[in-house]
Amino acid sequence: MRHVTDEKPTPDPDETTAAPGADAGPHPATEGAPDGDPDVSYATFTEAFEAMTDGPDGVDEEAPPQYGVGPFSVREVSLGAVWLVAFVVSFFPIYSYGNGGWGTSVWTGIDWLLTIGAPTVAVFLLGLRRLSPQGIRRVGSLGIDQFASVAFTVSAIIWLGILWSSFVSLGGGSVFLATWVVWVEFIAMLAGVVLTVFAPLLPTIGEDFRYRTEVPAHRYARPARPVIARPVAERPAAATPAAGVATDTSTAAAEPSTETTVLEETVVAPSASQAFWALAPVERDVVDENGTPLFRIGPTAWALVIEDRGDSFVVRHEDGRIGYLTDVSGVTRG
Repeated sequence: MRHVTDEKPTPDPDETTAAPGADAGPHPATEGAPDGDPDVSYATFTEAFEAMTDGPDGVDEEAPPQYGVGPFSVREVSLGAVWLVAFVVSFFPIYSYGNGGWGTSVWTGIDWLLTIGAPTVAVFLLGLRRLSPQGIRRVGSLGIDQFASVAFTVSAIIWLGILWSSFVSLGGGSVFLATWVVWVEFIAMLAGVVLTVFAPLLPTIGEDFRYRTEVPAHRYARPARPVIARPVAERPAAATPAAGVATDTSTAAAEPSTETTVLEETVVAPSASQAFWALAPVERDVVDENGTPLFRIGPTAWALVIEDRGDSFVVRHEDGRIGYLTDVSGVTRG
């Protein structure tokens, strides 16, 4: 089976031939996106919108013809008819209080947003996909058919919840609150679920999902990147000179001597794993593993260095962030 891809036309040889020694310009695929990744950033809102919608669907020219009603498939026409019934019925009251009169329709509150609003948007996008080759192809990370499946499923669950509450009210000795509108809406949305979620499993309407061109998954639908824990520097081991002092004292007590002992003052330099305070002569950036600045240290405050790596320091900020000071020239140790 041959797949159709969005390939750019091959330029003329005269356009691609460059003079020897001429500098090559930036590649169009990597321009405006760091590290050659076009999914990172976009120069204009139009480019970002096209990346969100994925552009027109591909067509497999070798697939058998699919017959329908005009530009729409049998499934799409059936789904549109189900939505039309649900949309008209939604303007009637959904609650009945017996002798207390009728309630209001679903449009008086915020319930319309998921009960009839989301299915309306889904049907509109299905029609737009057929009528406009450059129309919207995605809603976030969901394709149009996926969004329709979610919309009709959520709506059916909400209408089922209204029926369930009415049965609970009836069991408690009150009246059955839901009117015939709720029953019609629930059945219509349940039919929408069949035409969206279970459509690929059914004959005739399932033809709408066969012979579709395989395309790479949208970046929002791809597997998540692995996340690793930020490395934590080991705490420096506490020095225990008391044991050595006690040993020397006991030895001196066991062997009395008339000679005078002169104690030499020894200056112990901090080891590489011993924490110390440092004061930079000027403002300097502390960066992460990738060289991105995290915070700054300077001559106005001491910074805690948890590891000395010779040509760089591992610095801990007061809020717990850890970075690397790559310029250690002129730093005063505390």
